[in-house]
Amino acid sequence: MHYLDHAATTPIPHEVAQAMLAVLTEQFGNPSAQYPLGQEAKALTERCRAIIAGAVGCKPERLFFTSCGTESDNWAIMGALHHNRHVGKHIITTAVEHSAILETCKALQQQGYEVTYLKPDKTGHVTAAQVESALREDTVLVSVMLVNNETGCIFPLADIARVLKEHKSRALLHTDAVQGFLKVPCTPAELGVDLMSLSAHKIGGPKGIGALYIAPHLKNFRPLLFGGGQEMGLRSGTEATVQIAGFAKAVELRCENLEDALRHMAEVKAYCREKLLSIDGIVPVGGGEAPHVLSVSLVGYPSANVVTDLGAQGICLSAGSACHRGKLSHVVQALGLDKRTASGVLRLSFGPETTFDEIDTLYEALLAHKRSRFPML
Repeated sequence: MHYLDHAATTPIPHEVAQAMLAVLTEQFGNPSAQYPLGQEAKALTERCRAIIAGAVGCKPERLFFTSCGTESDNWAIMGALHHNRHVGKHIITTAVEHSAILETCKALQQQGYEVTYLKPDKTGHVTAAQVESALREDTVLVSVMLVNNETGCIFPLADIARVLKEHKSRALLHTDAVQGFLKVPCTPAELGVDLMSLSAHKIGGPKGIGALYIAPHLKNFRPLLFGGGQEMGLRSGTEATVQIAGFAKAVELRCENLEDALRHMAEVKAYCREKLLSIDGIVPVGGGEAPHVLSVSLVGYPSANVVTDLGAQGICLSAGSACHRGKLSHVVQALGLDKRTASGVLRLSFGPETTFDEIDTLYEALLAHKRSRFPML
């Protein structure tokens, strides 16, 4: 198998699986229990929180575990709106956010909130100037992702934070950093954000575990889930200790040789771009700077057919985000591409394990696909 879809999910290293197995079979206590097995589970949870917080660049007590990035996004939005409930009902986001943001905003519009969706330019970028133009007295939240999951574009969070500060805006700044964590610099201090969403399964961790960073100045941040008062009273539900252990081990492994891993991914991306653009009819899509995501279009050849054909050969890639299941994604639509180009968009995404030989295999398969089929559009 040639796995070239790391932006969808990532393979779990053996060490991560072993760390999870140990908790599953030996350290399985409930962290809320008072006897030693439970207290061991509690101590494990806090050790893992400290490891992840160290990589995030925040204090452990400001990092709260969730079930996934989607929950983190929802909690960030709903908590921010409650925090600023006396400020107004205006939200700024982008037209190319993850569906966890966009669908929540759509639901909020039905409840009387007004949402400004910033459109990217043809390269896929949005600017702090766009945020500044949209900013109002009643803006309560600005939510802009750090790295777009389909184009790899890095958005200027630090510049946006400066705009909010210069205008003395009371709006909170949230970023979905799921695709950016341990791929590009993203500490809360560097970005100037109040809220940051994370997920484990994009960095070699398990599915079913995410986290939300909440800035220290956000006292009494409103929970999304109510119940037993876990996670320092802010996120109820028995802690998923198995997934938490896997999350922490994945972070440890990524951080061991992070610079080398990022350099390797960037080199693989550059090699892949050069190889694929040498095929007549393949054009670049977007101008993403992130080291692990590359989008191209085989113009005139439906991407769903390409993904199916190559998948049968053991080559895993996607037609945009995996969350859209073959439909033309909102990101591709927002770029304003012509129909033939938009319908042919393919996303390649890489990890530390990706090899140059896999790119050569991809190249040959795409070339063969093009030679064996007529364009359908």
